[in-house]
Amino acid sequence: MDCLFCKIIAGEIPSTKVYEDDKILAFRDINPMAPTHILVIPKEHIGGVDELNADNSAVVAHIFAKIAEIAKNEGLTNGFRVVSNVGEDGGQTVRHLHFHILGGKKLSVEMA
Repeated sequence: MDCLFCKIIAGEIPSTKVYEDDKILAFRDINPMAPTHILVIPKEHIGGVDELNADNSAVVAHIFAKIAEIAKNEGLTNGFRVVSNVGEDGGQTVRHLHFHILGGKKLSVEMA
């Protein structure tokens, strides 16, 4: 498998880690769209939201619990946005389930 995020998880490609446990990894986006832009990914390869099912969806609950913790640790006390792009038409550039945490400024409605 030639997945960029799987290589980051394996340590083959460096990242600026913000959080890691046995199920997920969170790291700073190399092309930030906001002052705080963090990607949160499961360590298990899941292609995207469209590949979630009863067998693998529990990781999403874990991710969202940790997103709240990460946002607080990053000082995003006045709000933030969580985004997941799905497929080519949805703007997904890496085919590995991931969630963007965007914050650190007032985000425009056009970005939603």
